[in-house]
Amino acid sequence: MRKPYLVRFGPAVCAVDLCDGSERGEYVNQDYILTRLGRPHRAINLMYCYYPNDEGWPLRASVAHAHDAQFAWDYPYDDYFPYTGGLGGSHDGPVFEQMRAIRRHGQDVCLTLTMDPILMDEHIAAVARDLRTFGRMTVRINHEATGSWFSFNKRASYEQVAEFFVRACRVFHAEAPNCKVVLCLDGCKELSERKMVMEDIFTEAAKAADIVSVDRYLALHWGWPNDVCVDGRSAADYDTDDIYKLAKKSYRRYTIMNDGVKKPMVMSELNADGDVTGPFYQAEKVARFCELLKADREHWLSGFTMYQFRDRGRLGLEIEDPNNPDNGVEQPVLSVYRDIIKDPFFSPSRRAGRAVKLPLTLRYGGTEDFEAVCIPMELTGAPVLFEAYFDGELADANLMFEVNGRWFYKAPGVKCIDASSAFFDGRFTGGETAVTLYAPPASGENDPAQGDGWQTDYFTTLTALPRFRVVYGPILNAVKGRS
Repeated sequence: MRKPYLVRFGPAVCAVDLCDGSERGEYVNQDYILTRLGRPHRAINLMYCYYPNDEGWPLRASVAHAHDAQFAWDYPYDDYFPYTGGLGGSHDGPVFEQMRAIRRHGQDVCLTLTMDPILMDEHIAAVARDLRTFGRMTVRINHEATGSWFSFNKRASYEQVAEFFVRACRVFHAEAPNCKVVLCLDGCKELSERKMVMEDIFTEAAKAADIVSVDRYLALHWGWPNDVCVDGRSAADYDTDDIYKLAKKSYRRYTIMNDGVKKPMVMSELNADGDVTGPFYQAEKVARFCELLKADREHWLSGFTMYQFRDRGRLGLEIEDPNNPDNGVEQPVLSVYRDIIKDPFFSPSRRAGRAVKLPLTLRYGGTEDFEAVCIPMELTGAPVLFEAYFDGELADANLMFEVNGRWFYKAPGVKCIDASSAFFDGRFTGGETAVTLYAPPASGENDPAQGDGWQTDYFTTLTALPRFRVVYGPILNAVKGRS
């Protein structure tokens, strides 16, 4: 049997991120999502807003200003979850708990944050300082900036929104260099048009951004939840190939705006709305878009975010059970998406390294730059039980590990993980496999005490590796009469 060896993980050809919670659905815990999907994502997107000077803050807008709303954004400020950090804020709120959980589960954070565009620099700086311990994360500020529905667009001109974004980039780059700032515009809306929507207004914003983006829906019922999708007045079904072409055209226009510099391009929201398509055609459209990405040799898109995991409407991999918001109802698109994220094209790259011995220090620099240890194994058949045991100091470690293509999480204090489900599909019949494990921050935050580079790198030293119990048949197969 080969000895354990180091594996270095890098970016996928096109990464997959996942939106978890918004105005349309609640946050779902990372253990549940990992169990349902079988692998961690590059990043989990959280949708929050920051309007600290508004009446009613920090209550959610639909609570602080409850009334018979005529549309989803019919409130004084955006009806996202309130970001409770910032100037004079607290790090004990849900947003910080969720960011820590995301990173403990070996994923990066993408924080979508709508902000009052008249805020002074000290407010922006306070938010940036909040995020310095959360590693290589992205911050999407005032997304869909050329729209008209969010409060920041109602309070400021498009020129002022663009100027605010440039100012926010400058502050974030100074206060939190671990954060990459994302500009999200409508991009190109018509194939016949030469420029993006409001391209000239947002050129300086594109130059200030680290990452550029568009949101694209293959079908959308924007009248939700205030009407039912029965005609085309509040919904549309778009041609999937045209949406692909428009997104790629937006990438090219962003490159022109940046004087030829090809900045990373993402699609920060992507799905087809089952309200418009029905559940089966929804899945077909998502699959078709990903087929177009794989067939395109240009590899222009660095990642996309599936919007979202669980939705009160039909924009989720699951629909929220109206009887119990903690329960999700799987949609056909979930199975399709599970296959997509297992595809090597959408999976992190791996490069095998040297053989290792203990003690071993692993570096975690974020989901596109980390080290893992691979433990080769030879199994004589298909396991009935496959258990991983974490003894001594290893019980205190925070670990993600993979076996037979399925990922599991081990929290600090947990001594045994049943990974038998990695073999439930019946495809493995015996032979060579491996357990691959890495160590994200146990607290969910990087540690300044680790020295230079602490904002982007986190180190964990392992003095032992797990041991495994593998059972190939019925546990008491010698008991007479047992079938």
